[in-house]
Amino acid sequence: MNDPILLTEQRAGVRILTLNRPGSRNALNTALLDMLRSELTAADHDNGTDVVILTGTDPAFCAGLDLQELGDTGANADTKPEKGIPVGHPWLPLSKPVIGAVNGAAITGGLEFALACDFLIASECARFADTHARVGVLPGWGLTARLPSAVGRGFARRMSLSGDFVGAAEALRVGLVTQVVQHENLLTTALDIAASIIGNDQPGVRTLLESYRRAEEHMLDPALLVEDDTSQKWMRDFEQSRVAERRTDVIHRGRTQNSAAAAPSSNASRE
Repeated sequence: MNDPILLTEQRAGVRILTLNRPGSRNALNTALLDMLRSELTAADHDNGTDVVILTGTDPAFCAGLDLQELGDTGANADTKPEKGIPVGHPWLPLSKPVIGAVNGAAITGGLEFALACDFLIASECARFADTHARVGVLPGWGLTARLPSAVGRGFARRMSLSGDFVGAAEALRVGLVTQVVQHENLLTTALDIAASIIGNDQPGVRTLLESYRRAEEHMLDPALLVEDDTSQKWMRDFEQSRVAERRTDVIHRGRTQNSAAAAPSSNASRE
């Protein structure tokens, strides 16, 4: 019997969703993406859930779109959102906080998943990279809007144009994550933060979260539309063989850089 590709666990008011394709470094195939979107919507509608934690089964958080599926069939090549999902979002935005607990590599589409969370905490093993340019595809889930907002214009461009990995300590320094902890303490820390949120007035929490999002709309929404337009134009001339040809090289180069990245100090936090 095959293991489920998405693990769902409820702990009091916290819904924990764990991407569970470890052999593929939790790469997003069509089935996993559809299941995650469905479970996030279910959590948002569940009165017994106040916070969602999104994480992955070791060794990775999410390696992005499944390059095997993309290169062989073209599936997932077009990241245009499903009906009802706003442009530039990988899933329908929730009214409740989503904490990203990044346990390992968050690459390309996986980085976009992380950026779509309300905030991130990271294991010392976490690594971040945008390899869209290496693969020959363009982002469609808001990376070119959210990444510079998180780390600044220059650092975002450096990540995207180089495709190089950024370790957990550097991610903390530039503001991509809010805290770095020892790997074995990641989920416990996420649950502690979730408990603090749950201890507050929930209508107030959700109204404040919505206020944060509305305050960003004047900057974020136009940028998301530009990204979507660029991505859709790029996809018109998209060649599946381009991905298939580069797949092995991209994976090998990423693993080499990931292994060579310096380990950060643990239990650090950004004020």
